[in-house]
Amino acid sequence: MKLTREIKTAILVIASILLFIWGYSFLKGRDLFSNYKTFYVMYDNVEGLAPSAPITLNGLVIGKLNGITISETTGKLVVELQVKTDFPISKSSSAIIYEPGFIGGKQIAIEPNLADSQLAEDGALLSGTVRKGLTQKLGDQLVPLQEKIEKLIVNADQLITGINNVLDTKAQADLKSSLADLSQTMKQFNKASASMNSILDQNKGQIKGIVTNFDKISGNFSKISDSINKANIAKTIRNLNATLGKVNTIISGMEAGQGTMGKLLKDDALYDNFNDTSKELELLLQDVRLHPTRYINVSVFGKKDKPYVAPTAKDTISNTDK
Repeated sequence: MKLTREIKTAILVIASILLFIWGYSFLKGRDLFSNYKTFYVMYDNVEGLAPSAPITLNGLVIGKLNGITISETTGKLVVELQVKTDFPISKSSSAIIYEPGFIGGKQIAIEPNLADSQLAEDGALLSGTVRKGLTQKLGDQLVPLQEKIEKLIVNADQLITGINNVLDTKAQADLKSSLADLSQTMKQFNKASASMNSILDQNKGQIKGIVTNFDKISGNFSKISDSINKANIAKTIRNLNATLGKVNTIISGMEAGQGTMGKLLKDDALYDNFNDTSKELELLLQDVRLHPTRYINVSVFGKKDKPYVAPTAKDTISNTDK
């Protein structure tokens, strides 16, 4: 069958109209050949929510925002959601506006209620909430900080005003003089520090020698300490204590008159006998010195020995006077 020019023109016009509709829907984000579900959500404020914003479910993009209108009866903003997913979304699910980051705009996240078995049909109205983003949270935290900073500035201004009132002309002059004196003191301290550094540089060798000697002394002391540790000091002290105990016993015995030394110290008769013996020995030695022939008699021609004559008291006294 041969198509006439009118039929061809009609087919071309219809195709153009369909292509225009498809292109317009595509530019608006609609896909005529896909099966979408449409949900509606009402918000009081959608600031920062751009058209064609993505719709997510647990972070997965499942659709996009199709349009925002104002309800004439309630004055609220009605957001149309175009969702494509086989995941069951219940009627009690909620659509939350949130801010994923500082740079990107706001998005809408579907929070499904898995406990509800009644699914939301196409065109259903879901409940909507707005979650604070990072920028808003930061702003909420900065507000009290800003108030504190303002109070601090006011207090600082009052403090400076009070200081200016207290510091009159004389006080300011005294303060300047004190600061000048402090600066001069710091300069002198710097000079003293430089002098000290110079002295240390000049005597660096001696200081090094002193430190070396101190190291040697400490090393020798360490060796002495090791030797003392190795020596059986405890045993030596025990032996010394035992010896001192014996000495104390001997001294106690001597004080009690025991033994020869004790009797010499305590027995008066023994002392008197010893004294008498000493005197007799002295007399004997004097007699030997005065009359040696009485004790030593050398006879060459067989002379008879003279009889022994005991010394008299007179001889003893005369010899003592001599």
